[in-house]
Amino acid sequence: MSSRPLPSAEGATPAMAQWFAAKHAYPDALVFFRMGDFFELFFEDAATAGEALGLAVAHRGELRGQPIPMAGVPAHAMENYLARLIRAGHKVAICEQRETPEQAKARRAPTIRREVIRLVTPGTLTEDSLLDGARPAWLLALATAAGELGAAWVDLSTGSFATEILPQAEIGALLARLEPAEILVDEALGSLAPLRQVAEKVTTRLAPRDPVRRLTEFYAVAGLDGFGSFAEAELAAAALALDYVRATQGEAAPRLRPPEPQGGREVLRMDAATRRSLEILRSERGETRNCLLAAVDRTLTAPGCRELAARLGAPLTDAGAIAGRHDAVAYLLEAAPLRALLRGALKGAPDMARALARLALDRFAPRDLAAIRDGLTRAEAMAEALDGADAPLPPLLDEARELLLPKASPRAELERALAEELPARIEDGNLVAPGYDGELDALKRLRDDARGAIAGLQMRLAQAWGVASVKVRHHQQFGYLAEMPAAAGEKLLRDPPAGLEAEGLAPIHRQTMANAHRFTCAALAELDRRLAAAGEQAQKREIAVVRHLRALCLEAARVLDACAMAVAEIDIHAAAAELAAGGAWCRPTLTERGDFRIRQGRHPVVEAALARARGPAFVPNDADLSAGQRLCLLTGPNMAGKSTFLRQNAIMVVLAQAGLFVPAREARLGLVDRLFSRVGAADDIAGGRSTFMVEMTETAAILNQATSRSLVVLDEVGRGTATWDGLAIAWSVLEALHDRIRCRAVFATHFHELTALSGKLPELQLANMKVREHRGEVVFQHLVGPGAAEKSWGLHVARLAGVPRAVTQRAGAVLAALEARARGLEPLAEELPLFGGTRAEPDSQGSADTSSQPPGEEDALGAALEALDPDQMSPREALEALYRLKMLRGSNGRSKLPQEAVAAAASAINSEG
Repeated sequence: MSSRPLPSAEGATPAMAQWFAAKHAYPDALVFFRMGDFFELFFEDAATAGEALGLAVAHRGELRGQPIPMAGVPAHAMENYLARLIRAGHKVAICEQRETPEQAKARRAPTIRREVIRLVTPGTLTEDSLLDGARPAWLLALATAAGELGAAWVDLSTGSFATEILPQAEIGALLARLEPAEILVDEALGSLAPLRQVAEKVTTRLAPRDPVRRLTEFYAVAGLDGFGSFAEAELAAAALALDYVRATQGEAAPRLRPPEPQGGREVLRMDAATRRSLEILRSERGETRNCLLAAVDRTLTAPGCRELAARLGAPLTDAGAIAGRHDAVAYLLEAAPLRALLRGALKGAPDMARALARLALDRFAPRDLAAIRDGLTRAEAMAEALDGADAPLPPLLDEARELLLPKASPRAELERALAEELPARIEDGNLVAPGYDGELDALKRLRDDARGAIAGLQMRLAQAWGVASVKVRHHQQFGYLAEMPAAAGEKLLRDPPAGLEAEGLAPIHRQTMANAHRFTCAALAELDRRLAAAGEQAQKREIAVVRHLRALCLEAARVLDACAMAVAEIDIHAAAAELAAGGAWCRPTLTERGDFRIRQGRHPVVEAALARARGPAFVPNDADLSAGQRLCLLTGPNMAGKSTFLRQNAIMVVLAQAGLFVPAREARLGLVDRLFSRVGAADDIAGGRSTFMVEMTETAAILNQATSRSLVVLDEVGRGTATWDGLAIAWSVLEALHDRIRCRAVFATHFHELTALSGKLPELQLANMKVREHRGEVVFQHLVGPGAAEKSWGLHVARLAGVPRAVTQRAGAVLAALEARARGLEPLAEELPLFGGTRAEPDSQGSADTSSQPPGEEDALGAALEALDPDQMSPREALEALYRLKMLRGSNGRSKLPQEAVAAAASAINSEG
């Protein structure tokens, strides 16, 4: 929004004075000001909306001699424009007409009364057109009290409400987990570092006083003990969120579930870097397609998808609760016919939770009543299917079955009351089925029989007036009038028939036109009044019926909400079973010990991407981080699959503890309390941090927060700085994970020197990505095997990437020279054998041949020669290569390459020239 001050309202018309009042009340919002069939925007609002929506900015009237900029959108299409503004980060205040022009005239007001009825913000949306059906729209509030930081998050579209106490260091993890649409911050908090990256979502507000009173009054309870145990900071955050929700909704009363404290809930902790690295709810590019949720989602309803996302974002650490979810999945995996029945009922099931929220806010459409009706019908079908199960149901499915049949269900009443085809808006009418309400049916018959009544009166007028050509027509200004040709009208004016007053048929002239005359009479006026009244009365009666149906649904809101959650619960378990049935997915065995054994594990996202592209089959791999070998040092070239292997093992934990099966032949996992994944490199330009600084910050978080029950996957620690610095850091981090933290970890590196630690760290195992060389080409097998990699094959990857041949050839020569020189670095010989000098073997007389070739020089020459491809070289390239080889051979003053070879190459170049 522009910071330009508003002009003074002095001299404004009554209507514009209302606009100024609304704008001063909501200075940070665009004011949608209702004027007839349009919502208008003025001054800076018009310019801002015009730019965002592509609207032309015109002018309407003047203020103190200056034209007023104006842009508008049709009222019937308001939601479409509103969605675009909200996605662009704007807030919108809806200023509606609160009376009709007739009512304003009756009270002798200079203009229609208008008021802001709602503030639309990203965190307070309820309309389907503005929401993502698969994601909640969280409003997050942060507040402090008693030295603690409290968080509360609300989804107005479903009524979900939760709170938690957390240290400031966990704010980033909470933001990554919830991905809130809007954030409220208590003024006392100031500027928290994790909030800088989402500054466009943050609104600062004063924390309300006496939060307990505000909450108890809203829920109409004497105390909050029945909802759970809350810290002061949790209550402050909850009251901050509640006050904001109520302020944005105007007179509407939102329906929110009682706040649920999350302090006692045991969930797997993952920081923002881990969630980003594992691409749980969206890819690193911010897309929702190539992420874990998309790869495993087989749900058929929007609530089921939202709940699945919540479970992947917050896996459990309670073995009993996880086992209950696994039992439900295993049961439906075995009971394929039952699963098919349930999924048949789930397919196309409406979103009852969001429909119920709109009903509570009195912001609903006929389809929301139909959603409750159809959702309950589907729930009954699911309950019937579960009742017919062959074997006893596991606890979670049995509990859900009970909730699928709510007591005092309004389904039967909605079934009788709602028409088969429903209009888009209540105002359109015809949403109540015939036969439901006798009075409404009578009014509709009168309204709908207008054509017959008009035809009958037209015939009577033709006979009474003696004009066969008379036609009764409806006109916007005059209502129903009798129209006839000019000649017949002149005759009727000169010689009107007598004796028609008693029947109300005496003609009354209303209008003369060039070729016609228009008349009315008492009977026609009465018919006009009756038809208009019938239509109006029918509309009022129909709205009364709709209000009755809404009241029935809200009376049953608690059980309807529970039914909606039960439908989502069954959807998740049936979807997980369907996923497991479609491939080699197994039920993981979870223990309280430090187990981690996976047989033939796969990365579900990569596997799904390969299947979509019809590429090669994913290559599965085993992993064993159990006692005695809990730390795996993984070496191998880029492009061989190290990062995929790291991520897939971390994802196994997320899936297993979320209650899903895992993509493996067999899995035995010890429960993980915290999961850390540092895979991939990225800088933080906005925060002024380099890639290496980001890496070190994330590594520090791991070393400070990981416990012996954690799982850590690290990729190439130390790569962003000088070789010796990076090696030293990687070395010490590896030792810390092994000796001090004693957690399970996979540590991928290109520092092959670290393999020397296998003899010093007893629980360190070496593994490498298998590579096969065939006729000078390198084939990545994507298999993990024991032992260390022989080399990194970086030059081969460079060639695959398209680096020019001359550059890779030169790199090969430089690499050979560097490796040869590195062998003389005696100070690291003991700790880093790769850099140790190679001693000459004694001859048969027991003395070393000091005149022999320097250690490693022959290998350097061999590597450089191997990198050459004579068939592809020009004479000039051949000469340059010879000089490089000569430099390698003669760098220590020893024998040179044959001069004949150099001369021959020079001669070839001369002949080429």
